[in-house]
Order: sequence, then structure tokens, then C-alpha cells
Amino acid sequence: MIITDQTGYTLTVVKKPLRIVSLVPSITELLVDLGLSKNIVGVTKFCVHPENLKKISTVIGGTKKVNIEKVIAVQPELIISNKEENTEKTIEELRQICPVYTTDISTHMDIIHFIDELGSILPFHQAEYIKAKIKLSIPQKLFKNESVLYLIWQDPYMTIGGDTFIHHNLSLIGLNNIFGQYQRYPEVNFNQIDAPNFIFLSSEPFPFRVKHKEKIETLFPDSQVVLVNGEAFSWYGTRLMNLPYYFKELKKEIYD
Repeated sequence: MIITDQTGYTLTVVKKPLRIVSLVPSITELLVDLGLSKNIVGVTKFCVHPENLKKISTVIGGTKKVNIEKVIAVQPELIISNKEENTEKTIEELRQICPVYTTDISTHMDIIHFIDELGSILPFHQAEYIKAKIKLSIPQKLFKNESVLYLIWQDPYMTIGGDTFIHHNLSLIGLNNIFGQYQRYPEVNFNQIDAPNFIFLSSEPFPFRVKHKEKIETLFPDSQVVLVNGEAFSWYGTRLMNLPYYFKELKKEIYD
């Protein structure tokens, strides 16, 4: 069977792959919820949901630094990667082992399409239910088009551009990303921006804490600085089903 992944790469799958390596934490969680936990033979050290998965699957390194020898050792029949989280060099090397499906997720519908595409080659369970729940859980507008700076890193400070899944979620709930005209993850020079209404400090990939919040508050006394759950904004898959509740709670925290 020939399928095309979300980057336009065509891969040939001879049989239904029963041994899967997932290099994408949010996709790993999705595969488990689709009933494939026994088929996942390799994961990254960042695949933290569900907690017990790394006890039964081989940890093959990180998302950027994949141990190719460990991947070969688990004899995968399909590897799932991500254009953003994994390097192009790594993906090219992995294609020499077995078919690699590379995801490129920017919207909620992208994950629906991903489930549909892989459903033709993987023994999914609960796919229709999960797709329906994701569609019903697409966040609604909760804010009033206030401006927001969403920080994902420090030293240097970095934010998110308009072509990211995080930006998509911000837009859905009614927040205006002040770096929306940029792409991917630009660096931020605080001296060159006006104070936004909100500054969101994400829990990942850099783990912003209260001490970082207090520092930012001194730099932007007119902005409301909020620690936010990075998984809620950036993880795609079944975690999307919890978004409406989280965003409503975030609204209460900000407006109350």
C-alpha cells in the first residue's frame, strides 16, 4: 500500500505494521488511546503519557537525538515522526530502516486527517469515537481579542509564529498573538515590542516557574503574566478532548 504523509513524502507499506516506533509524545498518547499500546515497541524519553508506557517499550533517545541503533534493535515496521520535533537528518536515516510517516500538525483538522490516513494501515480501535470527540472539543472564543506574547524559551527568549499549532489554539480562543506575522519560533527582543495585554509563560519546552513570572512582571508591569500548561496549547491527539475545560479555567484565572 502506498500512502502520502503530511509533508508530501510517499511511503510504501507492504503489510499492516504491528511494530511501531513513535518519536512524537502527543502521537504516542494518541496511539495508546487508539488501542495500539502493545504495538508500540519504541518511544522517546519525552513520551510521558501514559506513565507506564516506557516500562514496556524501549526508550530510543530524545526527539532530536534518536539512537538509531536502538531503533534498529526493536525491529520496527513503521516509524512515526514529526517535521518539527525531529530533525530532517534523523528522518532520512530512519527511512533506511523502515517506512517513516512524518506528521505536520498546524490545526485540529490536521490530526483528524492523520487518524484517517493511518487508519488504512493500522489496526485502530475507537477511531471514529475519538475523531468525533476531537471535533466536538475544538475550543470556542473565550477572550476579547486581547494581545498576547506566548513564551516557550528563555536565553534567548523565544515565542511562536503564526504557522504553529499553539498560534492556532490562541486564535480559536480569541487571543491575538503579537508575533503572528512571523513563522515558527522567533527570538524576542523585549526592547522592541509594546507591552501586550497578556504574557503566557509555557510549562514546556522550557519549564517556566513563579520566579520567571516575577522577573517578567518587573519588565512588563502593564501586562498580566500567566503561567500556562504547555501541553494544553501544543499537544495534539486525544489530549485535545480536554481543551474546553482547561481554557475555561484559564479564562476564570485571568478575568477573576
